[in-house]
Amino acid sequence: MQSPQQVANAWFDAFNKHDIEMLLSLYAADAEHYSPKLKARQPETNGLIKGKPALRAWWTDAFTRLPNLHYKVLQLIANDSRVFMEYIRQTPGEEDLQVGEVLVIENGKIIASRVYHS
Repeated sequence: MQSPQQVANAWFDAFNKHDIEMLLSLYAADAEHYSPKLKARQPETNGLIKGKPALRAWWTDAFTRLPNLHYKVLQLIANDSRVFMEYIRQTPGEEDLQVGEVLVIENGKIIASRVYHS
C-alpha cells in the first residue's frame, strides 16, 4: 500500500500526463471532490462531485478543454491520512493560479479531495 506522500506524487504524475485511468486508480469508488472551478463551471453541483464516474467526466472535460494544463508542485506536507498539496496551475493563455489542495486517504486510496484558491 502506498503512503499518502506516494499517493500525492502519483497524483501529480497522472494529472500532468493527463492519464485519466492512472488518476482514477488513486481514488476510492465513492470518493468526493470539491473545487471552486467545478462550482463555477457546473453550478448545479455546488462545487462537489461524488464517485469515479463524476470524477472521470470532470477531468475528461478539463483535459479536453485545456490540453496543455500542467501543475507545478511547490510543496507536499503529509501525515498518516492527509496530504496538503500546494501547486501552481499553469495553462497557456491564462494567468498562473496558486492552488492548495487536501487529499484525505484511507487504505491507500483518496476518499476526499478539496481544492482551495482565490
